Amino acid sequence: MRTSACIFDLDGVIVDTAKYHFLAWKRLADQLKIPFTERENERLKGVSRMASLEIILELGGKSVDERLKEEYAILKNKWYIDFISRMTPEEILPGSVEFIKELKANGIKTALGSASKNTPMIINRLGIGYLFDAVADGNIVKNAKPDPEVFITAAHLVGIAPGRCTVFEDAAAGVEAALNAGMLCVGIGSEEVLFKAHAVVSGLDEMSISRLKEIEKNI
Repeated sequence: MRTSACIFDLDGVIVDTAKYHFLAWKRLADQLKIPFTERENERLKGVSRMASLEIILELGGKSVDERLKEEYAILKNKWYIDFISRMTPEEILPGSVEFIKELKANGIKTALGSASKNTPMIINRLGIGYLFDAVADGNIVKNAKPDPEVFITAAHLVGIAPGRCTVFEDAAAGVEAALNAGMLCVGIGSEEVLFKAHAVVSGLDEMSISRLKEIEKNI
């Protein structure tokens, strides 16, 4: 196999925290009287908190100073943390644990590559820390996807060359980041959104070592 390490985005791949991000951003947008629906929310997937705020302000044609931006970002994060602090292991997406355990049983390294600074809290709430050999998140990387930094960092942490890593991503910006890192990328979700990925599946419940080998053969 080409793949010696698999790197997983967290939100939308292992667990659906995307709905909580949407609810928190929607609450802020409503407060600012900016129309914001799930359609606009697609642009925020895989994007850092401040970059997401910039998109929302742009949608509303609003310009605010840096101090106010910081206040808005803190407020949104407070609402988001209120949601995720009540998460349970039942929210882990189907097939995730089984697939990652299969990878580990076959000697493939596993890592998380997430832009979120709340990754440690989510891992703790879900009890999934044991599944990963390394975690690269918003607490140790500076550049948001589509910059490849988070995936390059994850590869470095597990000691595997980027060209031997496969990324699992649900966001267009994340797919771009994986490709920019020179990695194989499997999109999780819609082919319409993730068409640049090497392959697209609806969820990790469709994945197995044999399916991964099949994807490698077809690229």
